[in-house]
Amino acid sequence: MSTVFSTFERLKEKGVKAYRQGEYAAARSYLIEAAECMIELAEQAKTPQLRQQQETYAAELIELAKKCEQNKKSGSPARQRAGENEDEDQSASEWIVREKPNIGFDDIAGLENVKNEIRLKMIYPLQHRELAAKYGINPGGGVLLYGPPGTGKTMMAKAIAFELQATFFLVSPADILSKWVGEAEQNLKKLFEAARAEPQAIIFMDEIEALTPRREGHGSSVMQRVVPQILQELEGFGEQKGQPLLFLGATNKPWLLDEAMRRPGRFDTMIYVPLPDAPARFKLLEINLADKPLAEDVNFGPLCDMLDGYSGADITHIAEVAARQAFLESIAGQQARTIIQQDIINVIQATPPSVKAGDLERFVRFQNSGQ
Repeated sequence: MSTVFSTFERLKEKGVKAYRQGEYAAARSYLIEAAECMIELAEQAKTPQLRQQQETYAAELIELAKKCEQNKKSGSPARQRAGENEDEDQSASEWIVREKPNIGFDDIAGLENVKNEIRLKMIYPLQHRELAAKYGINPGGGVLLYGPPGTGKTMMAKAIAFELQATFFLVSPADILSKWVGEAEQNLKKLFEAARAEPQAIIFMDEIEALTPRREGHGSSVMQRVVPQILQELEGFGEQKGQPLLFLGATNKPWLLDEAMRRPGRFDTMIYVPLPDAPARFKLLEINLADKPLAEDVNFGPLCDMLDGYSGADITHIAEVAARQAFLESIAGQQARTIIQQDIINVIQATPPSVKAGDLERFVRFQNSGQ
């Protein structure tokens, strides 16, 4: 229940912020998702009084979402200033990343096995189409990146778009979902149509389990409509109109995905993005400490051993904290000093890995059994 409540708080905060900024389409999606979380909490309430309070709160959020719809139809000054004089349907062009990613595979530390799998599935068939056709390999299709948080799945998606110089559609489930009948399906349809209109495109959807969860026992009518719609859009996705398209999903919880998403023709390839190995940890330290004043005693080798089990995001954070500590002491002493080995060791010892051993075991079980 605590996870649902934290999700509710995050969505509510985003919804209210977007509403205040006049971004009514985004605000409505966030508020409706927050209302669904509150309804779920109400169903689990231990007392009738708490249930009633939570249902009332959910109703208020839905009313505010309706107000977003009314403001959007009338055309708010904020939207008009942004040049978004559109009808109530969201334009799929809003999801295109205008500044194309400038991160390639060479910029990602380690993960060589992951890169090789992606090259074989997504990059080589598009770069060598005639040869791929000779061997009966169809370019395009769907790939799921899964693994613990902080391992670089989003960065990997951007690197793929860079390597292929493809139009990059960056989508979150909140952009798609709506409680209004038919709108979520229309958003999906618009998204895929816009991608098919590009010479080469990648649709990347993070936290995809929020859009395509297991349908059995799921009470949301939105999900009962959205999952079949996205499955329909994915059928033959890589081959339509002779323009290969790539659908890339990322998740920290692959076991929550609807099983139909894992069948051939949807996510043909599922790639586990693990915690960084020793060479990757070494390169991450190099990258994150490259522009900082280091003492001569700093030795990445022992640090790599200490960082076994840490994610890439953890290592980036540790480097930043070590630099901040040296910076603060330099201010206090009125003389700049270098970052020494012990600075980094102290931060590592005070910072446990964000990914628990039990979580890693869950990924191993999923790899072996799909559950």
